[in-house]
Amino acid sequence: MAVGLIAPEALSAVPGVRLGSVAAGIRYQGRHDLAMIELAPGARTAVALTNNAFAAAPVKICREHRGRTAQSRAWVINSGNANAGTGAPGVQAAQRSCQAVAETLSCDVDEVWPFSTGVIGEPLPVERIEAAVPALCDALTADAWLTTAQAIMTTDSVPKGMSRTIDLPDARYTVTGIGKGAGMIRPDMATMLAFVATDAPLSQAALDQILGQAIHASFHCITVDGDTSTNDACAMAATGQGPQIDVGTPAYRACREAIIEVCQHLAQAMVRDGEGASKFVTIRIRGARTREEARTVAFTIAHSPLVKTAWFASDPNWGRVLAAVGRSGLEGLRIEGVDLAIDDIDVLAGGEPAPGYQESLASAAMQQEAFTVTVDLGRGAGEATIWTCDLGHDYVRINAEYRT
Repeated sequence: MAVGLIAPEALSAVPGVRLGSVAAGIRYQGRHDLAMIELAPGARTAVALTNNAFAAAPVKICREHRGRTAQSRAWVINSGNANAGTGAPGVQAAQRSCQAVAETLSCDVDEVWPFSTGVIGEPLPVERIEAAVPALCDALTADAWLTTAQAIMTTDSVPKGMSRTIDLPDARYTVTGIGKGAGMIRPDMATMLAFVATDAPLSQAALDQILGQAIHASFHCITVDGDTSTNDACAMAATGQGPQIDVGTPAYRACREAIIEVCQHLAQAMVRDGEGASKFVTIRIRGARTREEARTVAFTIAHSPLVKTAWFASDPNWGRVLAAVGRSGLEGLRIEGVDLAIDDIDVLAGGEPAPGYQESLASAAMQQEAFTVTVDLGRGAGEATIWTCDLGHDYVRINAEYRT
């Protein structure tokens, strides 16, 4: 169930970018499962990869290739198979995928970045990828963002994408991004993947800085189930040529704002499409000593199965939220200073039921597809906002049946 999520009808082409997808039979039958994003020569590129110590083979190869060249010509993505936990053969398979693309595009193998998503621990049928690469390259067009978004889906119910225009006094640029993710979502980057491109002529330093800031404001602010994937990645490209936009300029700030907006949309779409999710929940923590302290409390609440199942039932069980706050590791926390609200309904004041609180009103608020839980810790000026979802029967079903 996608909570208030509608698939994009169209996504804008980005000059200097071509995309395509084909059915390679990697795992799925009758659907595209191999995609490529080709970048024009001279494009600046950046990537953030999972910090999971059990990183998948494509993550290792991508990290190596990025370390040897600052620019990439192609991103090759397969769905249905994560190529994780596959040892040396998996690394060889990822490298062979890159080699097949490099030979077809006549570029250096280090300029190809591989990405995979799907089942962990199964050998990647790389020979099917190699056989499909020529047709994949022939399928590249400028307007295939949406079909590419569909090709990289696994348990997603809808493709995820967004385009924005950057209007500057003397130029207009486009930002388009696509992503996938619905489960095993609690990114730790730098099973979610995101690819964003703009024709704004951002310098390499500007692109690197925007990538970090965009991730921190988007993908690092979401969680479905608290699990960090072995394959998390976000790649970004700036294809524009000519005088480059440097850090700190008004044009830089306009580009950063648009890219962050696109990344936040993709991040929230992943939560709205959370496996089995029926509620989109915004958690706001105020009154913390620091922003990081606020984030710690927010994620402790968001990762509590007791809290998430109460949300699923539209049960304003504030005791579960307080318990999560209490075990979040805050030193010197005074429960007498904690306030709690659901949307505009005051639930707790000073750690006790708020005067006039009616559980029926709080329950009615939680029956909406989207609501906000606000906790004020009353101990400082730090605050943070994250996005998450509830936990219901379908989450268990989807993950129990994933490999069958």
